[in-house]
Amino acid sequence: MEEARAVLARVERIETLERGGAPAEALLAELAELAREAAAWAEAEDDPRAKAAARVLAEAHAIVTA
Repeated sequence: MEEARAVLARVERIETLERGGAPAEALLAELAELAREAAAWAEAEDDPRAKAAARVLAEAHAIVTA
């Protein structure tokens, strides 16, 4: 359950940064951490759909930062 809390806290942090007009680099750094935390949550839950979603998030981040 700690993994879920970390993901939710990260999403709130990203929303706060976005509302505050944070630079793209700051948002991308937070998204990278979100991808890592989402993957940890998916692994903890051993949910194939969640694992796939975490992979897509990580792939999207890789594309954006390439």
